[in-house]
Amino acid sequence: MIIRNDNIEINVITGNRNALREKIPVLFLHGFTGCAEDWFFIFDKLPSEFEPIAIDLTGHGKSSSPETLYYYSTDFIIKSIDFILNYFEIKNTVLVGYSMGGRAALAYAFNYPKKVDKLVLESSTAGIINETEKKQREQKDNDLANFIEQNSIDDFISYWLNQSLFESLKNLPSNTYNEIVERRKFNSRTGLANSLRGFGTGTMPNYWEKLYNLKTNTLLISGNLDNKFTTINKKLSSELPNAKHVIIKNTGHNVHLEKPQEFIIFLNRFLNN
Repeated sequence: MIIRNDNIEINVITGNRNALREKIPVLFLHGFTGCAEDWFFIFDKLPSEFEPIAIDLTGHGKSSSPETLYYYSTDFIIKSIDFILNYFEIKNTVLVGYSMGGRAALAYAFNYPKKVDKLVLESSTAGIINETEKKQREQKDNDLANFIEQNSIDDFISYWLNQSLFESLKNLPSNTYNEIVERRKFNSRTGLANSLRGFGTGTMPNYWEKLYNLKTNTLLISGNLDNKFTTINKKLSSELPNAKHVIIKNTGHNVHLEKPQEFIIFLNRFLNN
């Protein structure tokens, strides 16, 4: 269903809308180039007392892809998540975010800690500490945004998924991998480019120095083939007061799509504790 917030359309997918009031909602947030449909595989696999909900973040899937950068900012993403929760009269939720979605989930948890019962961050980060590195990453994201605008969506998705970060994703059966690729081609160039400019890792706030304040029970998930984010998550687990880090074997950056069964096992175990 499409919900409007500040003239922006947000695509929301729920299993049973009425159950969101009766059960514990689990809100899933996709990564860059992804969409809410990336989480379909888990919708009917949650424990019975939990109810799934997923959204397309601004610039992705069936949500709006406006020209104005504000609608891609950390501030607006936080407000969008809160708007959706209020729309469905959800007072407390479990947030599950992958990569960019994990950064969005972390940002929301810092701003509305009382509304987040549990937090699950997959292959994500708390930002960049060093100001020089932060500016360099911002410039790199802006260069990539320019590349997106100057090429076709097919060419960009091919370039994006051919990075070493996603190499292990190609180990999936060809039909499954092709479905993932095709879903990403439904995104707009404007939406993806502005997502990088408005909420890239170089643009988002640095939360590292505040992590000790976040008391929320947190599950960190990474793949052992993804050295960069496994290292980052080890650091996150040491600085978050109530965090556990799970490393999934023989998988890379996109754990929930590469190893869905393992992801479900660890997520459900965390939800039931």
